[in-house]
Amino acid sequence: MAFARKLAAAAVALVAVGAAAFWILTVPKRLSAEQVAALGAGDAKRGERIFNVGGCTSCHARPKSEGEARLQLAGGLELNTAFGTFVAPNISPDPNDGIGKWTLEDFANAMLKGVSPDGAHLYPAFPYTSYTRMKPADVADLYAYLKTLPPVAGKAAGHRLGFPFNIRRGLGLWKLLYLSDRPVVAVADDASEQARRGQYLVEGPGHCGECHTPRDFFGGVRKGEWLAGSIAAEGKGTVPNITSGEGGIGSWSENDVAYFLETGFTPAFDSVGGAMVEVQKNMALLPGEDRQAIAAYLKAVPPHANGYPARPVKASAN
Repeated sequence: MAFARKLAAAAVALVAVGAAAFWILTVPKRLSAEQVAALGAGDAKRGERIFNVGGCTSCHARPKSEGEARLQLAGGLELNTAFGTFVAPNISPDPNDGIGKWTLEDFANAMLKGVSPDGAHLYPAFPYTSYTRMKPADVADLYAYLKTLPPVAGKAAGHRLGFPFNIRRGLGLWKLLYLSDRPVVAVADDASEQARRGQYLVEGPGHCGECHTPRDFFGGVRKGEWLAGSIAAEGKGTVPNITSGEGGIGSWSENDVAYFLETGFTPAFDSVGGAMVEVQKNMALLPGEDRQAIAAYLKAVPPHANGYPARPVKASAN
């Protein structure tokens, strides 16, 4: 009996230690005071460019919006995944239903750390795993631009997630594995400044890898197969390989890539399809130099081949 009591006490102690370790390791981490100070005031004109690179309308405008309605960021788009259904929130400046009451610091913590104003982990369906690589000044510029857009009343529906994915605190462990502000790939030492600019746009605000890269069992991006194509997050269709590897864009020139982003036409005169239509609309709004930079980077990325050919996308592709 004495041995059984000691064993039970040891088990309780072990559980307590494990729970304490879990609680400590999963604490949401916010920006430091120095990082907040580095944000600056923000400029809405520059922010519009970041807004278009990030394709914010693709997820946060009402589905199938056109024209000026694409700037009404009411949310509501549903992303059905193996982990549950994620719903894009209202990020308009509405003070009650959107992010109108968020401070710049609130916004930056969401973008760079994946933490909400109330201190909870955000789900990585919001691609802060890419945004964490953004320059603080660009985050401030984007915030300034979002404040100029029309407020839209009405909250989007909540996520529909089952156990254990509805326990946000567990995302702290996920972030330890997958959240990093380091560049994904090492471009050549003699890479052009244009290609380096493209790396920032693709790996940061453009978050292209979130859809174009395969994911592991836990939903983390497999960086060793960066941009090699993937099964769509919704489980239906594929997202193409956009490296120069077999089945990718090896036969495309940099100008071909830039032209596709501007017009939606491939070198074979096929046209963009599926969710990539919305992405291409955003890319068409960028200065030509940004599209050329993205093209230069994509041609510099290490080639991969995994069977998802570069053709007009039939499923989600940010």
